[in-house]
Amino acid sequence: KEASSPSLGKDRADTVIIGGGCVGVSLAYHLAKAGLKDVVLLEKSELTAGSTWHAAGLTTYFHPGINLKKIHAYSIKLYEKLEEETGQPVGFHQPGSIRIASTPTRVDEFKYQMTRAGWHPTEQYLITPEKVQELFPLLNMDKVLAGLYNPGDGHIDPYSLTMALAAGARKYGAQLNYPVQVTNLNSRSDGTWEIETPLGIIQAKRIVNTAGFWARDIGKMIGLQHPLIPVHHQYVVTSTIPEVKALKTELPVIRDLEGSYYLRQERDGLLFGPYESEEKMKLQESWVTNGVPPGFGKELFESDLDRIMEHIEAAMEMVPVLRKADIVNTISGPITYSPDILPMVGPHQGVRNYWVAIGFGYGIIHAGGMGKYLSDWILEGEPPFDLIEVDPNRYGKWTTPEYTAAKARESYGFNNIVGYPKEERFAGRPTERTSGLYDLLKSKCSMGFHAGWEQPHWFYKPGDETGYKPSFRRTNWFDPVGREYKQVMEKVGVIDLSPFGKFKVKGTDSVKLLDHLFANVVPKVGSTNISHMLTPRGKVYAELTVSQLYPEEFMLVTGSGSELHDLRWIEDKITRGGYKVEIENMTDEMGVLSVAGPYARQVLQKLTNEDLSDASFKFLQCRHLKLSNIAVTAIRISYTGELGWELYHRKEDSVPLYSAIMEAGQKEGIDDFGTYALNALRLEKGFRAWGAEMNCDTNPLEAGLEYFVKLNKAADFTGKQALKQIKEKGLKRRLVYLTLETDNVDPEGNESVWHNGKARTILHVIGNTTSGCFSYGAQQSLAFAYVPMELSKVGQKLEVELLGKNYPATIIQEPLVLTEPTRMRLQRKGEIPKI
Repeated sequence: KEASSPSLGKDRADTVIIGGGCVGVSLAYHLAKAGLKDVVLLEKSELTAGSTWHAAGLTTYFHPGINLKKIHAYSIKLYEKLEEETGQPVGFHQPGSIRIASTPTRVDEFKYQMTRAGWHPTEQYLITPEKVQELFPLLNMDKVLAGLYNPGDGHIDPYSLTMALAAGARKYGAQLNYPVQVTNLNSRSDGTWEIETPLGIIQAKRIVNTAGFWARDIGKMIGLQHPLIPVHHQYVVTSTIPEVKALKTELPVIRDLEGSYYLRQERDGLLFGPYESEEKMKLQESWVTNGVPPGFGKELFESDLDRIMEHIEAAMEMVPVLRKADIVNTISGPITYSPDILPMVGPHQGVRNYWVAIGFGYGIIHAGGMGKYLSDWILEGEPPFDLIEVDPNRYGKWTTPEYTAAKARESYGFNNIVGYPKEERFAGRPTERTSGLYDLLKSKCSMGFHAGWEQPHWFYKPGDETGYKPSFRRTNWFDPVGREYKQVMEKVGVIDLSPFGKFKVKGTDSVKLLDHLFANVVPKVGSTNISHMLTPRGKVYAELTVSQLYPEEFMLVTGSGSELHDLRWIEDKITRGGYKVEIENMTDEMGVLSVAGPYARQVLQKLTNEDLSDASFKFLQCRHLKLSNIAVTAIRISYTGELGWELYHRKEDSVPLYSAIMEAGQKEGIDDFGTYALNALRLEKGFRAWGAEMNCDTNPLEAGLEYFVKLNKAADFTGKQALKQIKEKGLKRRLVYLTLETDNVDPEGNESVWHNGKARTILHVIGNTTSGCFSYGAQQSLAFAYVPMELSKVGQKLEVELLGKNYPATIIQEPLVLTEPTRMRLQRKGEIPKI
C-alpha cells in the first residue's frame, strides 16, 4: 500500500482529473504516457475508494455493441502487459468465459452476435454443449443448448490493477494527490478552470470528472445534473469446494443468462453475482437527492440474500456443487448507473473544457480502453473512433432524476435480457419531451424512443397484430410497413419528424463560419443543401441539412440522436474561431411534419395561395408560407426520395397543421407512415444515414459522398487537407449496394460479409454491412456494406451472414429506385425513367 500525498504540488496544470478510481487513474496513465506534461489527479480519500475496490473485476472481450468491443479488447491487451511495464502484479486470470444459452431464442441471439463479431479481430466462438461441458465440467448440462465462448476473458484484481496504473502514471510524470477534496470549480472567461481545494487553488486548461458516484456532486458545482444513480450490487463468495480444488486448470467464467448471474472461480471456491429484476433491485436514491454522505469511501451496504434468493437457486441448479458450499462473504456495494448502463465519456456540451468519464456500470473492463480513448481525443482534438453511444450529450434536460431512477432499475434488471434488433425499453416513458402530436397518435401506432422523444415506428390498421413483438426474424410490423411504403410510393403520407435537432445560426460571420465548418458550399438565400462536418482527420462527424432562410440567417437540422453532439462541435468552433454569430437550439420549440408521395403537392396546394408548382418551388428550395393560416418554414426535400416537403412550425401548431393536412388529403387517400417505412424508402434510393454508412470511422469519399464535398471551394474547411491526402493515396474500401437472397430474415447492419478469396476455397470475412432492410419495391433484401476496392464492382458475388447462415449477395448499381427529382429530369429530356 502506498503513502498518500496530501498536497497540491503545483498551482497550475494542463489537465486536472477529479477522482482516483480505476477510470481516473487509467486516464492519468494514458495522458502522461502520451507525453502530456502537467497531469494532476485529485482524489478526496484514497485510490480505489468508491466502486473500484469492491468490484468483482470481470474482464471480457464480449460486448453486443460494435466499437465498444474495441474498448474491451484494448483493456485486456493492456492488462496483459501492465505488470511487465510497471513492475506491479495485477492478479490477472484469463481462463476464458462462456455465455450459456438455454433457450432456442438465446441460441438465435448468439448467432446474431457472431455475425456482429465476425469482422472484429476479437476471438469469439459459438460452441456445442459438449465443448461447454469439457471447459466447465461442473455444469449441470440439462438445459444447455449452446455456449458463446471468448478465450482470453477472465478477471483481474481491481485494487492491484489501479495501483499498477498509478505506478505507470507516476513513472511517466503525472501527479496523483490524495487525500485532496475538490470543494468548488470556477470557469474563467478564457475557458480555463480554477479548482478549489482545502489546500489551495489549481488552475487548469481542462478538467475531467472521473468521480464515480460523486460525479453528480462535482457536476452540480457547475450547474449540471448528470443523470447518474448508485445501485446496490451484491456478489457472494464461497468457502473451498473440494470439486473446484481438485481441478487442474481454472474454470472459465460463466454467465447464465436465463438465471441472470455471473459465476467464476475464486481461489478454491466460487464467486457469483446476480442481477435481480427491476422490482427487486435496490437503488440508493437518497444519494441523488441529498448527495453522497461525507466520508463515505471504502464502505459497503448491508447485504440482503433474500433479494437474490431465486438467482442463488438458479446457480445451484446450474452448478450443483454450490449446494454443499458455505457462503463466507457477501459483498454489497454501490455501482453507478446511467439510464442505459453505458458510461458518459467525452467533452460536455454547454461548458467549455469540461470532460467526463462517468457512469461506469462495468468500470474494470472499460477503464483501460476508455482511458486511452479519452486521452487520444484530448490530445488529438477528435475521437479515435466513433462511440456516440457513450457521448455524454445523448442526455439532456429531459433526463430527470425520476427518469434516471426508472431507467437504472430497468437497465439493471435487463442486464441479461435477450438483445433483439430494434429493441425498445419502456421504463420512464414518455419523458417530458413529446412532440405536439404524441397524444393524438400514441394509440394508433408502435412508438420508438429517440433521444427522449416518442416517434411512430409503424401504424396499426384493423386486423394487425399490434404492440411491440421483438424478433430476430420478420415480425408483426413486416406487412404493415409494406403497406405504408406503398402509401408513400403511390399516394401521399405524413410523418412526424419533430425529434430532429434544429438550430438557428445568425450573425455577420455566419456564412464564414459555415463555410469553414462544412465540406459543401454554403446555400444561397432561399436554398437548402446536405452538408457534412468533418473532423481534422477527414472523418464524417455529422450530416446536417443547411438552409439560408434570410441573408446571414440559417437553419441547421440534424438527426435526433446527434442534437447536442453536433451543437457542442459547432459551439466549440465558434469559440475557437472568435466568430461573430449567435446559435440557438430550437429543437424543443419546433415541430416538423413531412408530407411525401406523388400527391403531396396536390394536397398542400389546397391549403395555401403560394404557388407550389415545380417551376415555382423547386427541389431544395426553402421558404416561409402559410398553410391553413399556420406559419411554416417549408423545405422541398424528403428522406423518402419522393416528392415532398418538410414543414417546420411552432410545436403548439402541430395538431392544427396535421389536422388540416389530413383533412385536405381525404380525396387523395392520405395516411400516416412511420420511421420503419422511411428507412425502407431511403435505402431503395441509396440515401446514406449518419451513424450507419458514415460516422467518425468513415471518410466521405469511401462513403460515396463526393457530391457533397467541394474540395475545390476556397474555404479551408475542417478536414480538407486530410481528405486531399486520402484522395491522393486512393481508397482501400468503399461502400457498395447489395441485394440478398434471404428467407424470413433481413439484414439490418453490422453483419459480416464473406468472400471465398482468390483460391475460391476458403471463405473469409472481408467487410461489414452498415444498414439493411427488406425492399418492398424489389421484393428482396437490400443492404449497404463496406468491402475492399478489389471486390467492389457491380456484379460481384458475396455472402452475408445472418443468424448463423450465409446468404448469397450481389453488388448492384445504385440506386434501386430513382428519386423523384431525377425521374422528373429524365422525363423532361424525353427518357422513360425506371421507378
